[in-house]
Amino acid sequence: MTEAHICPSCETAGMSVFYRVEGVPAHSVLLLETREEAVSYPTGDIDLAFCPNCGFIANVAFDPALNEYDARYEATQGYSPTFNRFARQQAEHLITRYDLHGKDIIEIGCGQGEFLTLLCELGGNRGVGFDPAYRDHDIGSPAGERLTFIPDFYSEEYADYQADFIVCRMTLEHIQPTAEFIRMVRRVIGDRHDITVFFQVPNAQYVLEDLAFWDVYYEHCSYFSRGSLARLFRRCGFDVLDLATAYDDQYLMIEARPSRGEPSPPLPGEEAPDSLQKAVQAFATGVPRRLEHWRQVLADFQQQGRRVVIWGGGSKGVAFLTTLAVRDAVSYVVDINPHKHGTFMAGTGQEIVGPAFLKRYQPDAVIVMNPVYSAEIQQDLDRLGVAAELLPV
Repeated sequence: MTEAHICPSCETAGMSVFYRVEGVPAHSVLLLETREEAVSYPTGDIDLAFCPNCGFIANVAFDPALNEYDARYEATQGYSPTFNRFARQQAEHLITRYDLHGKDIIEIGCGQGEFLTLLCELGGNRGVGFDPAYRDHDIGSPAGERLTFIPDFYSEEYADYQADFIVCRMTLEHIQPTAEFIRMVRRVIGDRHDITVFFQVPNAQYVLEDLAFWDVYYEHCSYFSRGSLARLFRRCGFDVLDLATAYDDQYLMIEARPSRGEPSPPLPGEEAPDSLQKAVQAFATGVPRRLEHWRQVLADFQQQGRRVVIWGGGSKGVAFLTTLAVRDAVSYVVDINPHKHGTFMAGTGQEIVGPAFLKRYQPDAVIVMNPVYSAEIQQDLDRLGVAAELLPV
């Protein structure tokens, strides 16, 4: 675990592995139609390594050849009222802060286009979204005629598409050559120094400090803190305008513009790499205890004959189940996304069901894969008459 690796962010040697998980599903949110396909889905290894030079964290065992971003990829969070409130507030903030009215907007990694649609609806903007997993569908929006979706990865091939504002939410963490990608975005912008870019990624500091092993999965090959994200953008020719966290500190956002000369100075809250290294060391020593805790909880439930489900059929749920090697102790996985119902969890094979199933099944415990949704989930359980114990991770 001491082998040094080249950092994809600052491109210097010295990364060393601090956390390893072997044989995890290469994808967590594909719609897998049979249990057999789910349990036999191709796997890869996770070797998280830390760069002491810039603070970046990467899965140095990541193999992009295992990627499968297509129409089976189902990652939308748009069925949650909690998430939709957050997305709307975020859109309103960006529209107000950057006067996004009647402007051209590009979204890199747009998913099914929900956020880009929101920006165009609320601001009267025009949008172009890029995502290889985009499925052609009726978005049901008055902004529909002002929206174009291209089911492909964004690259310099699309440099002719210019915009006043560039959005990239929850995508950069899926990209292995991070510096190469951000430099590409900067080249496409060219000499238009008034263009603002907005990127949102998972907050690595939250993952480390919460010992959130369920937030480490194969698709996420790149992990950023405030400092490492800001340093990346400055090295690639941007001035950093703002850094912030949101969603109970789970998300990290950066706003930046092309630099006109000397790099912008660090902002408050940008930690130094040696500061983050302490959190990395604490994660490496603390996760085994967290794993043992959850193994004991599930073993006790199973011994007592209690019915247990987890709520959240996405990547967190897959990482939780596969890292703990859970099969029989959890019978079903609940998700509010109807597209997932009747499909199966990669790696462990539990069937994904809708909340209404619980009215008949009556579980004794519900493990919530993201605490931010606890109140929303409790309301659903109360409505269904399910008196299960709620256990947020």
